Amino acid sequence: MDEQMAHGRAHGKIILMGEHAVVYGEPSIALPFPAVEIQVSVKPVEGPLRVDCDFYHGIADEMPEVLESLRTAIKSALASIEQPYENIAIEIESTIPPERGMGSSAAVAVAITRAIYHYFNQKLEMEELLGLVNISEKIAHGNPSGLDAAMTSGDSPLYYRKGQPFVPFQLNLSGFLIVGDTGITGQTKEAVQSIADKLTTKEKETTEKRIHGLGELARDAKQALEKDNPVVLGEAMDDAHLLLSQLGVSNKELNHLVATAKGAGALGAKLTGGGRGGCMIAISKTEKGAKKIQQHLEDAGAVQTWIMSLKQEGHE
Repeated sequence: MDEQMAHGRAHGKIILMGEHAVVYGEPSIALPFPAVEIQVSVKPVEGPLRVDCDFYHGIADEMPEVLESLRTAIKSALASIEQPYENIAIEIESTIPPERGMGSSAAVAVAITRAIYHYFNQKLEMEELLGLVNISEKIAHGNPSGLDAAMTSGDSPLYYRKGQPFVPFQLNLSGFLIVGDTGITGQTKEAVQSIADKLTTKEKETTEKRIHGLGELARDAKQALEKDNPVVLGEAMDDAHLLLSQLGVSNKELNHLVATAKGAGALGAKLTGGGRGGCMIAISKTEKGAKKIQQHLEDAGAVQTWIMSLKQEGHE
């Protein structure tokens, strides 16, 4: 056993396009979001395994049920390398806001698994990491797609359709993404159910058209990202937010921040993730423009904001 402290990291993720429509077989685009991250440290202690995080400080086996996915992530990682569930302390520091669609539960599991493997000097292959994270994600989300695990552990944008392999692609866009947090917990399950309900009513045909429209916009957005066309991406984002609003998965706080971003010069803006709370995103051609949008969002009530360049390193 390594007597030194060991570390593991993971970052957040953002759904750029395709949320909700992805449930019905349409494509979606997700981006790694390194502006927020989780860091986990593991160190030796005598006795029962301990956990220290924002939500709990104490013996792991006495954690409340709401943290069951966290406990599962720890147990799964230790079991996979045949190590006992004791004699270590795990400290978790996170800047990923929970229940905002940024992949916080998957990121915790990724960082914990990496830290435990590091502590016991074990090599961790990506396939094994994703398999272990999926075990805890099933507790957190029931039937996870695996997208959050892949995004929070990897560095490449992904194009994804349900039941198909993830397709990495290169970001080549001169622009900046601005993220604004409403401060309201997202209501993903309720939003998903509301769309499912619409498909059983006289709104079925209209709802199906809107879902298909979101898929087409995700395809347009992927081309815009690859061909450095921020204006087309912005238009696709605007159209997507309108369709998501018509599907009933936005709310007044999200709509207010989206309108604020547009009023401040954003090329496009929309909600991101499950909706009915959580975060919105906007795009700007320049960093100066992004900072202006960021300030307007904060003035309009966003509790947190972030800016990320959309141009990957190596692409000038």
